[in-house]
Amino acid sequence: MILKYMDAHGHVNFVAYKDDRGETIKRSLDEGVWMAVVGTQKDTSKSAVELAEKYKEGVYAIVGLHPIHTDKSFHDKEELGVGGAEFTSRGEQFDYDAYRKMIENSKVVAIGECGLDYYRVDSDGTNLKKQEDIFRQHIELSIESKKPLMLHIRNGSGRSAYIDAVKILSSYKSRLTNIGDVHCYTGSYEEAKGFLDLGFSISFTGLVTFPLRKSEAKGREAGARSYDEIVRAIPIERILAETDCPYLAPQPYRGKRNEPLYVSEVVKSIAEIKKLELENTREQILENTLKFFGL
Repeated sequence: MILKYMDAHGHVNFVAYKDDRGETIKRSLDEGVWMAVVGTQKDTSKSAVELAEKYKEGVYAIVGLHPIHTDKSFHDKEELGVGGAEFTSRGEQFDYDAYRKMIENSKVVAIGECGLDYYRVDSDGTNLKKQEDIFRQHIELSIESKKPLMLHIRNGSGRSAYIDAVKILSSYKSRLTNIGDVHCYTGSYEEAKGFLDLGFSISFTGLVTFPLRKSEAKGREAGARSYDEIVRAIPIERILAETDCPYLAPQPYRGKRNEPLYVSEVVKSIAEIKKLELENTREQILENTLKFFGL
């Protein structure tokens, strides 16, 4: 099957696929859809690597510690959306040596998802300090390994995690030898520009397929441009497409569990928003993604 798309960010290693993980992956590969499987803690990072190792090509791993897992916290279905089961994060320290060992595997193509999540903020700011410290360790690992970063950035509590992340990354500008990607982008164009200036790419999910792509989406600040305006403003050469499965299924599958195969709907919407030919858009985004991961 000819390679057509690559889902830049998904979680087929999660429990949502425990009964049909193999079949889900096969459906995608049979239709020419490759995927990057993302870890969010040490155990899911390990499972992402183990899953990628089962396939000669088409399935790759990203390993790291998600900012929501840097502290004990409860996450409900309303926050996670379809495909997510509520859970309480146990909180985890970043085991630099363990992740460094994981990235020695040739199927590991990036480090993350890592970054800053301001959806919940302690009154004394202690969890933000912990998030920043662990984010900086991911950056150091990226510099050491020369693998790109896969970022999770989420605004909240009246603060811009995007602006803070750019400030942190800018302090490493002279040492960063690999670009990164801001996954599931939900910020403003002004916030995106900081990442673009650093050479980062921006990836979009099924959110861009929804009929109303307005600033009411979670994590967006009031008055921010609509998704359409942001997608149009970002150069096509800097865009990746993702599913973030099992969450955020695109419009034709909204309300159902998402899967890598559906990344084609994201690409289709990007082409429509930017008023570009679908085939040209598909080819460009695929080229962007393969180049980003060094494939």
